[in-house]
Order: sequence, then C-alpha cells, then structure tokens
Amino acid sequence: MLLTLLRSLDLLVLALALPLFLIAGYPMLGYGFLAFAWLAQRAVTAFATRRAVATGDRRAALGVLAGTMVARLWLVGLSVLAAGLIEREAGLAAALLAAVLFTISFSTLLIVKPIEEASK
Repeated sequence: MLLTLLRSLDLLVLALALPLFLIAGYPMLGYGFLAFAWLAQRAVTAFATRRAVATGDRRAALGVLAGTMVARLWLVGLSVLAAGLIEREAGLAAALLAAVLFTISFSTLLIVKPIEEASK
C-alpha cells in the first residue's frame, strides 16, 4: 500500500496542483499543457517498462528504458516550451510544476526501487 502511494505521489501532487492553480490564479494553459504531457509520459513509461521486462534481454531492456527517459524529458520540455510560446506566464508555471513533479518522481524512484528489489 505504501509503495503504491509512493509510486503515485507525483500524480497526487499533480492533482493537488489543480486547485492551487485555480485559487492562486496561475495560468491554466500551463497546467493543462504540463498535465497532458505528464500523463502521456507516465503512460509511455509504463508501456516501455512492461515491454522491456517482457523481452527478457537485459541489454535491450536498458536500451528501451534509456530511450524512454530521453523521450520523457523531451515531451515535458517541449510542452513547457509550447505553453511559454503561447503565454509567457503559462510557460513559467508549467516549468515550475514540471520541476516539482520530476523531483518527486525521481526521489520516490530512489526510495521505491531498492525496497522492491529487496522484497523479490
């Protein structure tokens, strides 16, 4: 239960950011662009992880996961850029939210992965 919550902590923060954006009057364009990109990159990561595990080849799995990580960064980065090109403040809001979400995502990954490996 706790590991599931930690794995999804970034999604919880993304959901909690919506009322913050609404109440504080931050640009919803930035939230929308980043939320779409974040959910899309999570879906791509889940698909790539399942596929990498299914191959059974460690080298191929590492290649798929490395490629996915680069694609995730590009997807989120381009969404921040697009929001910023449309409205400068939206790009800033999207960039700040992306920084928070990536920090949470990578921090929880560092916590969850060793615990999952130890339990196998």
